[in-house]
Amino acid sequence: MSFSLAALIPCYNHGDTVEAVVQALQSKALDVIIVNDGSNQMTTQTLREIKQRCNIHLLELEQNSGKGGAVMAGLSHLHQLGYSHAVQVDADGQHDLATLTELIKQAKLAPNAVISGKPVYGDDVPKGRLYGRYLTHVCVWLETLSLQIKDSMCGFRVYPLAQVQQLLNRTELGTRMDFDIEILVRLYWQGLNIKHVDTPVSYPEDGISHFNAIDDNIKISWLHTRLICGMLPRIPKLLLRKFTHGS
Repeated sequence: MSFSLAALIPCYNHGDTVEAVVQALQSKALDVIIVNDGSNQMTTQTLREIKQRCNIHLLELEQNSGKGGAVMAGLSHLHQLGYSHAVQVDADGQHDLATLTELIKQAKLAPNAVISGKPVYGDDVPKGRLYGRYLTHVCVWLETLSLQIKDSMCGFRVYPLAQVQQLLNRTELGTRMDFDIEILVRLYWQGLNIKHVDTPVSYPEDGISHFNAIDDNIKISWLHTRLICGMLPRIPKLLLRKFTHGS
């Protein structure tokens, strides 16, 4: 299959920022799909206007399914439409799309790998969020018995859709903030390589965050417990991969 890429934007009440993201993506000649994740009426109307004005795909979910649920719906939809790859981009403008060219370049060089952004933070990053990420890094290294995954929480990444669909067909993944971590670990278990591109990430003062410090941290903690248990029977295969391929 030839390389065909579309941009996927999960959106939950980010009507004020998403059009600028769409325009930036279209300036790079990318097809765009927005997944409206049960947004309020005002945002829903805004997204429908953007669909008409910018000629994009709009997939509307009646109820909020969480970031992971929205991304999975979008990935499956793009696979059905015949795209080979999807680049996931947040709707709030956090990601520096200047690095998108390098992500796409690396995806073309390694079409069976996941190409993920590796955040480069400024002084505006919340320190609590930063420390939590480091803890997750350590857990992921244990779950994969590898240091290949440099960052598992950045939602700016290129997925090969055929391999992702294979995973979604057989495994039920977390639908909230635990999704980005779980899909990367499980795709690594599936045999895919994870490559990274440095990307600046900003946290605007007036930005809307849907991260719930209590609920999402509980989900992420439970996820790591399950992944560590899932790693145990995979130890021989993971070690063989590490010593055979060095990854």
